[in-house]
Amino acid sequence: MKRVKHWTVLLLAIMLVASLAACGGNNTPKNNATAPTPTDSTEPAPADTTEPAEKVELSFWSLGTTNYEALGKEYTKEHPNVTIKFQNTSDQTAHHNNLTTSLSADSGAPDIFMLEIGFMERFINAQDKFYNLNELGAKDIQANYLDWKWKQASSVDGSFQIGLPTDIGPTVVYYRTDLAETAGLPVDPEGFGAAIDTWDKFATVAKAFKEKTGKPFADLTDLVYNGVRDQSADQIYFNKDDGAFIGDTNPQVKKAYDFTVKGIQEGWIGNTLLWSPEWGQAMNDGGFGVVLGPAWMAGNIKSNAPDSTGKWKITQLPEGAGNWGGSFLTLPKEGKHPKEAYEFIAWLDNQDSQLESFKASGLMPSIPALYQDAAFTGFQDEFFGGQATAVEYGKAAERVKPVYYGPLHDQTDTFFKDALKNVLEKKADPAKEWDAAVKKAKTLAERS
Repeated sequence: MKRVKHWTVLLLAIMLVASLAACGGNNTPKNNATAPTPTDSTEPAPADTTEPAEKVELSFWSLGTTNYEALGKEYTKEHPNVTIKFQNTSDQTAHHNNLTTSLSADSGAPDIFMLEIGFMERFINAQDKFYNLNELGAKDIQANYLDWKWKQASSVDGSFQIGLPTDIGPTVVYYRTDLAETAGLPVDPEGFGAAIDTWDKFATVAKAFKEKTGKPFADLTDLVYNGVRDQSADQIYFNKDDGAFIGDTNPQVKKAYDFTVKGIQEGWIGNTLLWSPEWGQAMNDGGFGVVLGPAWMAGNIKSNAPDSTGKWKITQLPEGAGNWGGSFLTLPKEGKHPKEAYEFIAWLDNQDSQLESFKASGLMPSIPALYQDAAFTGFQDEFFGGQATAVEYGKAAERVKPVYYGPLHDQTDTFFKDALKNVLEKKADPAKEWDAAVKKAKTLAERS
């Protein structure tokens, strides 16, 4: 026993000396001395028993112009076991129809799906097809988001959460300052906004703009119609209580239709299609004066019109604002990695990421804490001539009256926009086209 104690004490002394030597400041050899060669340890280093993280590939169907792919790359650098494959489209209808087809076939759905608010009613009740995010940790972050936005993706009792809120879409007027100056209009946001602050004044300015520049004031029928339509109170085409079609009796829908017809007949609305290459090219080349669109439209303008940097600014929509769009990140149940998928979307949708998405793509945050953040309110966008764009989006957000859409909104909306297209391209009678759109909408509602 004494011999054992002796060697134990000696060994501890050696270890203590070695430890002090290692901790004695800079280990770099001084005076160019050669560092001593370490001796072999008498005991092998313990084996690393940590199992490598499971390799996970997540498929992500995204919609429109976002910076999610760039953020995804940042995330995978920090999580090298995760790979994210993006499939992006700008066609909302096709995007959501593809998911409907996949869910019906129980095959082909992605791990992560970006769900636009206009299609929420189609999926919110299909709880057996989606993971309940409350069970993955969403309840812990609910308080971070706008309450009304969160509830748009909740079951009536709040027990089921289909998605995390991403952006909101308060609508504004994007305008070309160079064309405004040519037309003799104010170029500063306050002055330009005052010149068009009612729809009647908007039409008067638009007509004069066309006469002076030879170019349409507004880009296309769909966005003019949307701008007026979305100022409806509470509901648009369908009653939120019983789902009945009310589009023919909603005065705001008729006002939107008639106002757009006026623009067609007076020649101040352009003849391009939303999302078409021609629309993007005209945006870049100064083919029209204004775009009526939501906050996220800034990303489309930037990507379509890189040569027009510094020539755009933002002001308020006449007579209020609407909210077009805004999305949610959902997890279809076909996905095999819900834990990893949720961890990614929670990161992608946190305060820092939403700020980056705003700066890069104009996605208006759904986290109200950012509205008081100097990094948000003070951000000056060079594409928009150094304007603090968040200020205008914030003003618009305060003017929004959230409305009920209903599961048939997108299909019904198409009937009225097709009618306007016929008035524009075929010189069809506006009254007959209105009646035909109403008839189609009623038939659809009765069959559903």
